[in-house]
Amino acid sequence: MEDATQGAVNWFTENQDILLQYAVNTLSALVILIVGNWVVKKIANTVAKVLRKKQLDESVIEFVHSFVRYLLFVIVIIAALGKLGVQTASVVAVIGAAGLAVGLALQGSLSNFAAGVLIVAFRPFKSGDYVEVAGVAGSVESIQIFSTVLTTPDNKMIVVPNGGVISSPITNYSRHNTRRIDYVIGVSYSADLKKTKEVLARVIAAESRILPTPEPTIGVVELADSSVNLVVRPWVKTADYWGVYFDLLQAIKEELDNEGIEIPFPQMDVHVQKNDA
Repeated sequence: MEDATQGAVNWFTENQDILLQYAVNTLSALVILIVGNWVVKKIANTVAKVLRKKQLDESVIEFVHSFVRYLLFVIVIIAALGKLGVQTASVVAVIGAAGLAVGLALQGSLSNFAAGVLIVAFRPFKSGDYVEVAGVAGSVESIQIFSTVLTTPDNKMIVVPNGGVISSPITNYSRHNTRRIDYVIGVSYSADLKKTKEVLARVIAAESRILPTPEPTIGVVELADSSVNLVVRPWVKTADYWGVYFDLLQAIKEELDNEGIEIPFPQMDVHVQKNDA
């Protein structure tokens, strides 16, 4: 027992310089990781502040912020490994080979990343826009490295892969300042069409949120099976769209009722045949 203890003491005595160097290198690597991570956050936040001063879209700022942070943190990790005595050239080669292997295995993720770059570059939408992409609709909350986050009107979060965003049609309802409301109003064949148009024009004129230009359109669009269909197409500010849509439709229904203009609805006639016993 004493021989083993003495051997251990002798080994530590003989290798104390090497052990001390390892301890210093390990401590230095930890310091590099901790301080480096702090510096990376500071740099990424500074980049974000500079971009905000240039009044770039928040989604672009978040994308660049995430990209800069991940890229610099990889450099910090390589520096920490170099302090531990690992050959950084070998590490870079290994990372490159691993990156190639991972890239082949995760082609979808890489395509999502590339699609995210395209979204940021071409900017088909920005934060806050109400869009329809890949079969879902919502307000754009953020554009991340691999996905775009939407918030639905009923406050649900939808994460759409960027690849799906780029590969599908993008409908941006918020891009322009004005939008057109499209109604199809059906009236009875016995209705006076001239009077009906006058009533619709009067209702539109009474709604102050409707824009005078472009001029609203009112016209017969279809002679359907049980009704004469008219289109009503006023223009409003995009921010007023849904408020005007609901209020104007109710006002049209009420005014047509007041004027005795019938709006047809499906009816069923039931004939009861009575058999005499």
